[in-house]
Amino acid sequence: MVNYRFRLALVAAALCAGLLGVAAAAPDPVVQRAEPERQPGVPTLWLVGDSTVRVGTPGQQGWGDPLIPMFDPAKVRVVNRAMGGRSSRSFQTEGRWDAVLGEARPGDFVIVQMGHNDGGPLAGDNRERGTIRGTGDEAQEVTLTLQNGKKEVVHTYGWYLRKYVADARAKGMTPILCSPIPRCPAPGKPIEPEGEPTGYRAYAREVAEKEKVPFIDLYAITWRKYMKMTPEEVKKAYFTEADNTHTGPAGAELNARSVAEGLKALKDVPLAGYLKPEYR
Repeated sequence: MVNYRFRLALVAAALCAGLLGVAAAAPDPVVQRAEPERQPGVPTLWLVGDSTVRVGTPGQQGWGDPLIPMFDPAKVRVVNRAMGGRSSRSFQTEGRWDAVLGEARPGDFVIVQMGHNDGGPLAGDNRERGTIRGTGDEAQEVTLTLQNGKKEVVHTYGWYLRKYVADARAKGMTPILCSPIPRCPAPGKPIEPEGEPTGYRAYAREVAEKEKVPFIDLYAITWRKYMKMTPEEVKKAYFTEADNTHTGPAGAELNARSVAEGLKALKDVPLAGYLKPEYR
């Protein structure tokens, strides 16, 4: 009887451990989405980014989801793998980029838009997702407080973008870099022209030029649309009340159309031809 009860206890413990293991390995809820199955001969367009591309917060929306129905599903399969709160670094260190590469096939496309979360601390905060500013080869080893003192070598924003490009090309994919979308213009004064790129917008363009990668200046395309309105009108129409970074459905639709507009201006990239007629 003792041996029988002991064996039952062992079985129960093993089942609990197994269940816990499954729960721990389960993907984030926002990743558990209905994705179209791959069809023979149809390439996939992968979307990689932060919450401005896909967000799970009620009332907010990134441009990735409204971009999907703009394409003809018979010509291209669009999969939005963006994840809120991620930087060019953390999307890679968490294994999300490796997951995309694992499913990607030669002939696929990937649009990468990062930058909104890269400006934080390299370590010691509640996210530990920051990158070194710039596009050089500088690197710094940090101690991750969220991972019990684990060491990590952190690189520049440009270094991580170059890795996306190199990995995609090695897989036979066509990489497309995209500048971050603009935040809501400051209230109280007219919206001026977007000017020469600075910060992460400039870094993304620099990497694209050096790596000879198609580039969409999403910031500029959307900003020119904002210039037809006052900052107050832009805020009310396109952004949520919570902040000046995350758009609502109308703002997401506007940015998705900006992406489509940018794709139509690219040379040697057939994605514009995969758009439905009303978006061409």
